[in-house]
Amino acid sequence: MEHEERGPLRRCAVTRVRLPKEEMIRFVISPDGVVIPDLSARLPGRGIWLSARADVLETARTRGAFARAARGRVVIHPDLTHLVEDGLLRRMMDVAGLARRAGQIVCGFAKVREWVVGGRAGLVIQAADGSPDERKRVLSGARDLPVTVVPTASGLGAAFGRDHVVHAAMLHGELARRFRIESERFAGLSGRAGPNSAERSAGRCEQAGT
Repeated sequence: MEHEERGPLRRCAVTRVRLPKEEMIRFVISPDGVVIPDLSARLPGRGIWLSARADVLETARTRGAFARAARGRVVIHPDLTHLVEDGLLRRMMDVAGLARRAGQIVCGFAKVREWVVGGRAGLVIQAADGSPDERKRVLSGARDLPVTVVPTASGLGAAFGRDHVVHAAMLHGELARRFRIESERFAGLSGRAGPNSAERSAGRCEQAGT
């Protein structure tokens, strides 16, 4: 079955649909039979690929997809979806931390607004628990700018060594691309909005404020 690990596409063990690897979650089975999320898709062994959706992970957990793929009994974390979500959030914040050290990201309303107006921002990151009005204002006039949402301002702040960050902006480039990939996978599992344009995000902020 080694050929299934080659090429840009993988087949979901539940839906049987072939998708790009970036839209999926890979799992491996440890020597003692534990199902382990391989979020970087680099661990050795035959991978079990699933679409990055909460319902798919739950189906795999409850209907024996892991055991069938492993051809034996397996041990599955009782809250597998949240385990994967937490791992993806850590990866997102790790990327943000790399961007901070490389000088490719800023935070705070004024700095983010400056990058948005000046065309420097390749991606805007906002905390879902921030003020809907401020989230809308920082994006004013930007139509096609990618915007992604993370759950909390405290979580985003950790990437900057701060207690609380609602707005951040990242330069165009590889780190912004990596952040978007992880945020899209997280959105598929959590049901939160994934990366979208500034225009659509502003509309959601208006709805949140009503």
